[in-house]
Amino acid sequence: MVPLELVVNTLAVNTELPFAVKVLVLTVATSLLGIWVAEPSVRRLLRGWLHAPALRHRRRLTEAPALWRARTYLDDQPGALERVTGALAHRGVNILSIHVHLLQDGVLDELILSAPDGLTERRLLAALQSGGGRESRVWPTTALALADGQTRALSLAAHLVANTDELPLTVAEHLGATVLTDAPQRPGQPTAEIPGTVLKIPSSRGPLFFFRAAEPFTPAESARAHRLAELAEVVELTALAKERPAAKART
Repeated sequence: MVPLELVVNTLAVNTELPFAVKVLVLTVATSLLGIWVAEPSVRRLLRGWLHAPALRHRRRLTEAPALWRARTYLDDQPGALERVTGALAHRGVNILSIHVHLLQDGVLDELILSAPDGLTERRLLAALQSGGGRESRVWPTTALALADGQTRALSLAAHLVANTDELPLTVAEHLGATVLTDAPQRPGQPTAEIPGTVLKIPSSRGPLFFFRAAEPFTPAESARAHRLAELAEVVELTALAKERPAAKART
């Protein structure tokens, strides 16, 4: 509107019309310009022009691949992982991260997948099954899943050393879980009251219980949680050992 108003003002001012007529012309022109810009079709045209960069960015985000976390059991033998990756690649799925948990009867592969937009959970499960995976599960996830688990555990351990009282909150943050104040009757198994997986870890303050409904705890997550509890206990015992000689010296 500004360039058009400047043109109208210049033309009106440079004419020899009476002052009242100039004011009337400028008032009508400004009103007509306001109505024209507010008209729906013109507003859509201007919005597409003024906000084109933001609209292009939104379009890229909408068309971006979806991120999934997947877990599947495989036989511990050569070529097992290759068959799964081949089945996923056939559907245009890219593996961004993989972590292998060794078990007694095989391996549990934890994958972070970048799948084309529109690829459903059912089709991902079908791809894992066709590649030889068993008891496969998938969950939508975010880019936070790509953060290195070991690095996060070390960062939380450094924080825990400075304040061991925050052990439950530190473990819960690492696991993405909820601290349970009441001990469940059957730790590790879903119940009617707790429809999810419960993890129990010992500590100097007694057993701690953590609950996560979205996905079960992996052996690596359980091991890191136990190490964090052991670290808190070592720090507390070290501080207590240093306090005793100081107390005896004062007496």
